[in-house]
Formats: sequence, structure tokens, C-alpha cells
Amino acid sequence: MLISSMLSPARTRAKIEGNSKKRVLQTLASLFAEQVDGLDADKLFQSFLNRERLGSTGIGEGIAIPHCRFDTGGKTYAACMSLNDPVDFDAIDSKPVDIVFAMLVPEDAEQAHLEALAQLAEAMHEARYVKGLRKAGTDSQLYDAAVASSH
Repeated sequence: MLISSMLSPARTRAKIEGNSKKRVLQTLASLFAEQVDGLDADKLFQSFLNRERLGSTGIGEGIAIPHCRFDTGGKTYAACMSLNDPVDFDAIDSKPVDIVFAMLVPEDAEQAHLEALAQLAEAMHEARYVKGLRKAGTDSQLYDAAVASSH
């Protein structure tokens, strides 16, 4: 699944204030709820928190991929944010996070969920791709950098 099919410019935010992991997850939940009809920000925030309790989605090198299954009407959605100041995300390498790429997948989409997540994680391990995300100073630059991947 191509990143461009999951992400939209409206769900892309560059250089925001994150302050904490909890605040980042609240911002993501609100961003999804504002842009996708029928999503409840509070329920989505709780779903992100519940997923984080299973283990941090901080994959290392300053990157986190918060994700959860949710009633999305059968679609997979993504949001991308870069943070002004890195926040502690309990990442596997203990490094603070400044790039957050979130995914919402349909509740029943197990295989599709895993494949989309694997593709996103693979992209996040490409140094040139991540450098482009970090370099982006505006929402539109971040969106362009995010969809520039061949994934």
C-alpha cells in the first residue's frame, strides 16, 4: 500500500510542539478526528494509549509509528508529524522521538494492517527518506517528503 494512498496533506503537520508522548497521541487523535468523518478523538486517543501499553511504538532513531485498529469504515489512514523538540516515547533505543507517522487500520484488517505497517517501518529505515522528513519546515514540504518514498 502506497503511503500516498493513506496520507493526506490535511493530516500532515510540520514542526509542532509535542511536549510529551501523551500530548503527541492526543494531537494525532484530534488530527484524525478533524479530517475523517465519524472518528471520535477521545476514543481514538484511548486506542492509541492502549496500544502503547502493549509496548512502545518508538522504533528507534527518533521515529515512532503509533498505530491501532479502529472503526475506519474499511479504510487505512495515516498522519505524519515532525516535532520541534524531540519527546521521550519509551523507544526501543531510548532516543527521543521527533518524527511520528501514525496509522489507523480497519478493525478486521489483520494482514493488510501488518503489510502496511511493515512497508511504513521499512521506509522509516531509509536514511535519505527520514532526512527528507526532518528537513521539511512546512506542512506541505513534510507531505511531499512523506509521499516521495517509493513505498
